[in-house]
Amino acid sequence: MVEEKGEVIGERIYTIPLRAVKKAPRWKRSNRAITLIRVYLMRHTKFEYIVLDSKINEKVWARGSQKPPSKIRVKVTEEEDVIKAELVE
Repeated sequence: MVEEKGEVIGERIYTIPLRAVKKAPRWKRSNRAITLIRVYLMRHTKFEYIVLDSKINEKVWARGSQKPPSKIRVKVTEEEDVIKAELVE
């Protein structure tokens, strides 16, 4: 069968740069990092609905709202019409 959406993602690992977070005010940086992760995955997977694992959230917020990591590695899997993102250790 031919896929209607285009290419099938299956499973991929992305390293997402979060350097643009430094442009946000200090108290908004971790919030902005979560938004950047979603935008990056939407752009690269061409899907609108993305589910982030709670471990990604914990990793971004581990050092507080002012000091998120500068990059993060994420494993992306496609399940029907939903993209699920998990943290790669």
